[in-house]
Amino acid sequence: MLEMAWLSQLKMKRFIDITKGLNSKQSLCCLLLCGFFATTVNAASVLPSEQYKITTLANELKSPWSMIELPDGSWLITQRDGHVVIVKDSHQTTVKVDLPGLYVAGQGGLLDVVMSPDYTQSKEIIFTYAQGKLEANRLVIAKAVFNGDHFTQPEIIYKVTTDKNTPQHYAGRALILPDNTLVFSSGDGFDHREQAQVKSSQLGKVLRIHLDGSLPNNNPFIDHENKSARAVFSLGHRNTQGLVYDYDTKHIVSHEHGPAGGDELNYLTAGTNYGWPVITYGKDYSQARISPFQDYPGMKKPLVDWTPSIAPSGMAYYGSKHSAFPSLQKHVLITTLVDKKLISVNLASGQFDQLDVFSEISGRLRDVFITSSGNVAVLTDGKSAKLLLIQPE
Repeated sequence: MLEMAWLSQLKMKRFIDITKGLNSKQSLCCLLLCGFFATTVNAASVLPSEQYKITTLANELKSPWSMIELPDGSWLITQRDGHVVIVKDSHQTTVKVDLPGLYVAGQGGLLDVVMSPDYTQSKEIIFTYAQGKLEANRLVIAKAVFNGDHFTQPEIIYKVTTDKNTPQHYAGRALILPDNTLVFSSGDGFDHREQAQVKSSQLGKVLRIHLDGSLPNNNPFIDHENKSARAVFSLGHRNTQGLVYDYDTKHIVSHEHGPAGGDELNYLTAGTNYGWPVITYGKDYSQARISPFQDYPGMKKPLVDWTPSIAPSGMAYYGSKHSAFPSLQKHVLITTLVDKKLISVNLASGQFDQLDVFSEISGRLRDVFITSSGNVAVLTDGKSAKLLLIQPE
């Protein structure tokens, strides 16, 4: 079997190689600060050409992760501690979401937020979050009804079936496709990277479900003997934190964190193996070689490789229907944690040209969102973060 064949050729490097000789405090710092091996992206120029203004919508956010704008113009911002910040009519309030078994540690906690496709009728909001304890934790998908100032008790839709014993690499990004199925990313758990190549493990995968938690009958491995494999849409991922739909070309676009180097941009297709950890352009954080391969039969190479790493976080697609910034049409906008910029990648050119955008916004950037009117919202990172809105003047 292909998923096992590479094991005899690949000598895997474990996290213990990095932390050997370190005390426990140093090891934890290595885990939490692992992105800081990167330098800047080479950008050809700065976009957009249009004049714009930047407004602060929310401030003093505590480790936010994602945000959405609702049809009435209000905003929901997730914080990893399980709170959601509601911004409406220039007022900012914070509410606790009673997520069953929420696990806040390392990179875990409350993560992504998306609207159900029938939100105007159902008022349902979908969350991804970490659940469990250190010895056994997992990514979970849940939904709750939002009544304008609080959430009902969340209902769990789906639990990643493979538990892990690390508080790292949850991935956790969710995307509703045009057929109203949900794809979401599950990270490799950091210490369990070999699992990204095992179909029966749900670590290091992109999974696809219906919004009631059932599985679409056209998933690529729906006939697999192992039930866990039947939810798998694609495999060979490390820590996918960007998922968007390019409705102009009908592509699912993803990005993911590599180790020290090897951050990737991909077009996702059903059943495809994206190679981690067999093929990578990155090295381990100790600078040890992870794999001798940068290509391997049956595995897809990235469309874009960022080496050194930029640590991509959020991503949004600026499509042809958006008109506020015409120069950004058919680009993906990507926030970065290490490069500390908002960058764009031109999907229409076929060359995936990269540009800096809105250069006044800098620092660790967590997420980006395109409003219905084509304005660009950027969420900064950290314990005193902001939500910023960029509009044409």
